[in-house]
Amino acid sequence: MKTRNLALATLAGAVLCSTALTAAEPVKVGFVYVSPVGDAGWTYQHDLGRKQMEAALKGQVTTKFIENVPEGADAERIIRQLAQDGNQIIFTTSFGYMNPTEKVSKTFPKVTFFHATGYKSGANMGIYNARFYEGRYLNGVIAGKMSKTNVAGYVAAFPIPEVVMGINAFARGMKSVNPKAEVRVIWVNSWFDPGKEREAAMTLIAQGADMITHHTDSTAVVQAAEEKHKEKGTWAFSYHSDMAKYGPTAQLSGTTHVWGEFYIRTIKEVLDKKWKGTNVWGGMKEGMIQLAPMSKSVPADLQKQIVKLEGEIKTGKLHPFAGPVVDQEGKERVAKGKNMSDSDMNAMNYYVQGVASAFPKN
Repeated sequence: MKTRNLALATLAGAVLCSTALTAAEPVKVGFVYVSPVGDAGWTYQHDLGRKQMEAALKGQVTTKFIENVPEGADAERIIRQLAQDGNQIIFTTSFGYMNPTEKVSKTFPKVTFFHATGYKSGANMGIYNARFYEGRYLNGVIAGKMSKTNVAGYVAAFPIPEVVMGINAFARGMKSVNPKAEVRVIWVNSWFDPGKEREAAMTLIAQGADMITHHTDSTAVVQAAEEKHKEKGTWAFSYHSDMAKYGPTAQLSGTTHVWGEFYIRTIKEVLDKKWKGTNVWGGMKEGMIQLAPMSKSVPADLQKQIVKLEGEIKTGKLHPFAGPVVDQEGKERVAKGKNMSDSDMNAMNYYVQGVASAFPKN
């Protein structure tokens, strides 16, 4: 009898031990990236955030990422596979992943999904983005003050509102300090294509742009400016991350995204069962957008001006789309004394005055 009781006790202990081990297993978190991680750019910044989150929540989570995933059907396959593999939280980090993420989220209601830069959400699907237009505006102020040709070149990915918003903010920053300034845009129809990005940058430089920036993922535009700096006096503004090592002479500043604290906070909410849906659009005030360090080539008085304007953006005193906002056709989009609403910014399908290129037609 004692032997039987001992066996039962041993079995019960083993079950309790097994249950405890299972309960303590880290939660799997998956990330889907649209381009290679590399050492700079959009995906690189998300991966920095992933690493920061994994370190902060050590023992509570394990992470996995899949890079260079095309938008479309292949993205749906990858997202679905991550869910089937037991990832309980999945972040999909490109605009074109929105519909696939929504579709898969409905198939896996117990998995929590987060989509970056989109507008569709659901019971188990949150959305998040950063107010990069704030940094774009300040970069535009620097460009407007320092340009000798009064022309800036902008290499852009796809004509969707988030990209158009950045172009318009940069143009408004330039025009705020230089009435003669204009922005010229070339679309490459890709988030990551270093060859096309370089070709577009070189074309813009040949057209007289002495200020170059981009809404694409590689370092090619900054590298092109560095190559032409001595000959043409070309300056660059990086995007997504600080790319100064690729443009040590040419880069004046840039707009960087910071995702780590968002990932930490959001995953804690899910783990603590306090998550009730996420629609985050954080900017400089929240620390999700920062300027890349300003080059010593930026005059000291201009640096002080930029710091002052940054403070005003953080307090809400300055809004990059404060009225009057007038489009290329002369139509007033925002009246004087008002700020453009978030919903109107997220539906932006026109260029403002100051952009010289024609808006792309569908």
